[in-house]
Amino acid sequence: MKIALIIPRNGNETEKSFYDYKFYSTFLFSRRYFSYLLAIPTLASLTPAGHEIRVFDENIEEIDYDWPADLVGISVRTMFAMRAYEIADEWRRRGKKAVLGGIHPSMCTEEALAHADAVVIGEAEKVWAGLLKDAESGRLQRTYRGEGQFDLTGSPKPGRDVLTRKMYFSDIVQTTKGCPFHCEFCSVHAYDGTKIRNKTVAQVVSEIIDVGGTSAGYKKKSIFFADDNIIANRKFAKELFTALKPYNLNWSCQASINVSQDDEMLRLMKESGCGAILIGLESVSDKNLSQMQKGVNLKHDYVGAIKKIQAHGILVHSSFILGYDFDTKESFGELADFIDEANLLMPLINILTPFPGTKLFARLEAEGRILHKDWSRYDAKSVVYKPTLLTPDELLEGYRSVIRRVYSFDSIYAKLKRYWETDFWRRSNETDPIRFKYRLLFAARLVSLAFSTNLKRTAFILKVLPRVFDSRVRVSTILTLMAYNDYAYA
Repeated sequence: MKIALIIPRNGNETEKSFYDYKFYSTFLFSRRYFSYLLAIPTLASLTPAGHEIRVFDENIEEIDYDWPADLVGISVRTMFAMRAYEIADEWRRRGKKAVLGGIHPSMCTEEALAHADAVVIGEAEKVWAGLLKDAESGRLQRTYRGEGQFDLTGSPKPGRDVLTRKMYFSDIVQTTKGCPFHCEFCSVHAYDGTKIRNKTVAQVVSEIIDVGGTSAGYKKKSIFFADDNIIANRKFAKELFTALKPYNLNWSCQASINVSQDDEMLRLMKESGCGAILIGLESVSDKNLSQMQKGVNLKHDYVGAIKKIQAHGILVHSSFILGYDFDTKESFGELADFIDEANLLMPLINILTPFPGTKLFARLEAEGRILHKDWSRYDAKSVVYKPTLLTPDELLEGYRSVIRRVYSFDSIYAKLKRYWETDFWRRSNETDPIRFKYRLLFAARLVSLAFSTNLKRTAFILKVLPRVFDSRVRVSTILTLMAYNDYAYA
């Protein structure tokens, strides 16, 4: 069979997103996107030989509906479920069979079935080959349920060769699934389970080599480890980081704040190439943390933990949620003040979003507080429920005030200057992964942007331009922060 595997676009074609790095594309005159969904190369690896696969990622290319597909598979997350349904409907209108899978169809199966010939509920590893046999013989079932949790030690290597990898800034690798925490706003424990499952170290090393890591040095893109908490199985994590040392990688990950208590872990992470950790700090209110069942955060001094991690030369990225039940108008200024105090360089600010399958969604729906189910607005930057101590408009305006303050050019420059003055990047990575020629190109592009009506951007460029060739300066960080400013002031 000819199988089309599709990644729907993240948002509409003209809308800016805090996460998709569209400014990168504008800045670099390129259609390159931050990264891909790992579900698609995973499906490719599960597909038996003899089938022809073509991937369409709307974030980098148009879908060719004239391609003679026999079967169409679409991986669906809530925020682009509406777009996924449009795509599936169009293929079906053309007489093709469409299969939907992923977390949203698993949580909203009846809804998804209205737009599909079949829906995969849960993990596809145990059912994909059988689904393809049924499709070939014309006996496609309406639902396929991946019973139980798949043993990751039996996972085939993701088939990244089906992707146009040169169109992505970063490669994705996942080493574990599951999360032992029960955060109210998160669906990971409901979908992937609370028991930590991991691949073998040998499997992960094989993937690293596959995406370009060699003992001679990792020369292409960075790697993001997509584990929800890469240190959840500490024994495995330490064995993995030890094994990664020879590959000279440049990687980042997600981890819980208690990583700050383990000096050995932080040392191994740094020695194996970790440049940044994304930590879900979520709120500076203890009442909110208790309500969201984020107990692990209540036990830690945020500022102290951040300093401890960054003392190892690992940058702390952070994420926060605005709109929990104890947030007031004063909460916005309090969060911005904390971000300044902690000198957090690239915080991700989200509006509370009750995704289907979470305890939060069930609670707010029972309380009659869900405003609508237009999934395209479930994007962590729109208000889709009734807050407790704020109006929806007050929450939205407060969110905008935080990101504009945090990502103003004055704020960005002040924070960058502190990192430069402490020599953070030279200490954290003696060999800057961005070569001289890229610094030269970056400088030239900055010069071209300096001549604009945005006087604040011009002033910022004039201040950073003399530093572009300083080894203490990460130009990729400057570019990312400019992208965030572009989003915040859109």
